[in-house]
Amino acid sequence: MTAKQVKKYFKDELKMKPRHNVNALADAITDMAYELEHDEFELLELLLQNIPIDSLHTHSYGFHTANGRHIIESIKEKYYGYEIVN
Repeated sequence: MTAKQVKKYFKDELKMKPRHNVNALADAITDMAYELEHDEFELLELLLQNIPIDSLHTHSYGFHTANGRHIIESIKEKYYGYEIVN
């Protein structure tokens, strides 16, 4: 995932200007997608819009599962690590 794709997602889907470091966010999403062998776009939607990913069992009865919380927290940790570098 590229920073340009993240910026476009904020603009087109969320109708807002990103306040986050889009480079760090793109890198964090890409890393997590590689680790999970899953689609980057779905991980971005999980993080930013809380859209469930059924194949990863991120939600149950509308609430985050332990796996869903782990994925979100892992992406956030990676983001903050990349934010320092970028």
